Amino acid sequence: MKTVPAGFPGGLRLQTHKRTTSEGLSRLVPLPERIILPLQQHIGLPPAPLVKVGDTVLKGQVIADSEHYVSVPLHASTSGRVSDMDMYPVAGGRTLCIVIEPDGQDRWSDIRPTHDYQGRDPKVVHKLIRACGIVGLGGAGFPTHVKVHEGVENEVHTLIINGVECEPYITCDDRLIREKAEYVVAGTRMMAHALKAGRSIIAVEEDMPEAATALEQALHGTQDIELIAVATCYPAGGEKQLVQALTGREVPSGGLAIHVGVVVQNVATAAATYRAVTRGEPVVSRYITVTGAVSQPGNLQVLLGSPVGDCLQMCDCDVDGRVVLGGPMMGRMLEDTAAPVTKTVNCILVGSAATVSTAEQPCIRCGNCVDVCPVRLMPHELHQAARADDLESLRELHLFDCIECGCCAYVCPSHIPLVLDYRNAKEAIAAQERRRVGADRARARFEERNARLHQQQQQRTPVSAPEDAAERLEYVRQAAARNKS
Repeated sequence: MKTVPAGFPGGLRLQTHKRTTSEGLSRLVPLPERIILPLQQHIGLPPAPLVKVGDTVLKGQVIADSEHYVSVPLHASTSGRVSDMDMYPVAGGRTLCIVIEPDGQDRWSDIRPTHDYQGRDPKVVHKLIRACGIVGLGGAGFPTHVKVHEGVENEVHTLIINGVECEPYITCDDRLIREKAEYVVAGTRMMAHALKAGRSIIAVEEDMPEAATALEQALHGTQDIELIAVATCYPAGGEKQLVQALTGREVPSGGLAIHVGVVVQNVATAAATYRAVTRGEPVVSRYITVTGAVSQPGNLQVLLGSPVGDCLQMCDCDVDGRVVLGGPMMGRMLEDTAAPVTKTVNCILVGSAATVSTAEQPCIRCGNCVDVCPVRLMPHELHQAARADDLESLRELHLFDCIECGCCAYVCPSHIPLVLDYRNAKEAIAAQERRRVGADRARARFEERNARLHQQQQQRTPVSAPEDAAERLEYVRQAAARNKS
């Protein structure tokens, strides 16, 4: 296995705080009293419910689906009865959820494996990936079937399976690799077949030697998949940063990895693909790290929809401080531990009750944020434009190239919540774009209506027959055409 440098500007060398959770085996969280499944668990449009209150469902049964391209179905994570369908708390607010009261039997629906996937059309794997509700399980939540389909359409040459778990405290991918390395390797081969990719790479961070050893053993000396370690530097696991480190290709501003012939998927997504193909299992559970101010930190295997509070109890934690979903750099505050674990939750980080936020001070233009930005942005200028609601300047400053890694906020001596500013600005631009699209649609409908009314008026208005013979013949032809319409 070779090691490559991180290969991107800026970044940080952080204390990882990972040994407390990476060394112990993962534990199964018991079946909760109720399962709360948000419809929106991925990038794109949420699926529509296919069940109603009172219905009995089986584990793995599709309970919501959508015809939209950028969307995936939602599955019941256990068997039981649909007890409610209403707005429930999640990270960042409230959203529509389907609530299931488990019957304790955990009975599976009729799921079936796909035999001999290598001898079948890759489109079969595309459809299966979507049908099983697979999305990016590294935290982004982008529908996997879209990446795979677009990869084929754009003739992608390289598949990268991302195991570079660079954010401090989080070790769920490390633990998954150690315990299920054969799933990751087999899932990588299945994705490579679906993509028709000529090159496959599994990447881990340099400080994950046990995971690397597990993958080497699972590969059994085969040469179809490269195993590469990336030097430890945050955020080496970012998609664009990883592509640059492993291929030497730089993803252009505003572009995607697919634009340089690469598709990147998370190791948990690869393992989910293995389960989907070999067993027909949809995504109904995932590994998560629970750490921080807890008595028994570790990694858990959790059914989707299990309340965060249940996971904290499993780790003997009475919450007396802040709870973050995700890591310390990119995570989001959670207000209510009744919120459920979803497909994109990879970590529950509990802060000490003594944790106090330092008061924000004015920017002193020290330039620290510029030095550490891994995508060469000007964070202080983005901050000024965001506070001024200057959306046009934010676009010109390439706000959407920001990966929200948090490096700038980490080194800011004025303790300015830069990432929060950027997130709010992105939401404002997205809202403006939605209003513009709505206005364009309304204008198009108005113009279509006027054109239709004008055509109807012309059809009702009598036209005098011309005197010239050729013109009269054309007049008759047009009148006949109008009658046919």
